[in-house]
Parts: sequence; structure tokens; C-alpha cells
Amino acid sequence: MHNFEDLIYRSTSYTLSTLEETNSKIIEALQTSGSTVYLKNLQMIQLQKTIFAIGMFSMFDAILQDELTCRNGFEGAKTILKEKQKLELHDSFDYFISAINVLKHGEGRSYNNLLSKIELLPFRIKMKDENFFDEGDLSEINTLVEVDDNFVLNCANLIETVSQEIRSE
Repeated sequence: MHNFEDLIYRSTSYTLSTLEETNSKIIEALQTSGSTVYLKNLQMIQLQKTIFAIGMFSMFDAILQDELTCRNGFEGAKTILKEKQKLELHDSFDYFISAINVLKHGEGRSYNNLLSKIELLPFRIKMKDENFFDEGDLSEINTLVEVDDNFVLNCANLIETVSQEIRSE
């Protein structure tokens, strides 16, 4: 069987590299044309990062359910992290689980949870009265969590770290 955390890290690096290459070509093309197609393509790149982050976390949940023989893989993993006194890792994992839920479902319990811990988060979320992360950024898509390369890489790193911690029982 494949080692998911190794494959997801490779996949993340490849995807981000390819998206950056495409982004650079679009930015270059925008120097001579303000075509709507180019702007939509920049937004498509942002959307792809969001879909990728949601997908990797969803697959990880399924793998955890199978490996830990439980209905909620994330809760099972968080329980193990608490038992091992890996509280910082537990909290970081919990923040990203909530962020992925916000990306999937929008405002709700996870969003309110993140708002209450906004100063601790390693990523940006929109406040209830904000419309943009960066006003004037035409590549921005409408999400409550900013999904940039750092966010995606942090998702992959968390999957790897949590997997290693759980396997080291």
C-alpha cells in the first residue's frame, strides 16, 4: 500500500509548482492584455489550491478512519495526540480541520471557533464584515479562509507530522 503522507507531499509540491508556472505565464500575458480570460485563469488557480487542500484533508480523514478503525478519523487522531501530550500539534491540526470545514461549508460552528482563536491561527480568515483579503487582488476568490501556497503546504506538513505521531505508538 502507498504511503499517503509521502505521496501527498510530492503531489503538493508538484501541484504548487505547476500552478506557479501557469500563474507566471498569465501574469506575463497580462502585461500586454487585460483580457477577462486571464483574470478568470488567475482565479482558477486560487480555486484549484482550495479544492486541493479540501481533497487532501478529506482523503486523510478516510485513511485515519481505516487505520484507527473509527467513524471519525480526525477525532481519533486528536485523541491520540492528546494522550501523547502533543498539544501544540493537536491544536494546529484542529485549526486546519476547522479551516477545511469552513472552506467546505462556510459560516457555522467551525468558522465561529476560528474567529474566537484568530490571533493563534497560522493562516488568515475573513472577519464577518470583510469582503476581501486584499482589495484589488483580481485573482482572489470568495472564501472565508485564505488558501495560499503556505496554507496548502501546511496542510501537507500536518498530514505528514500527524501520521508519524500516530504510527509511533
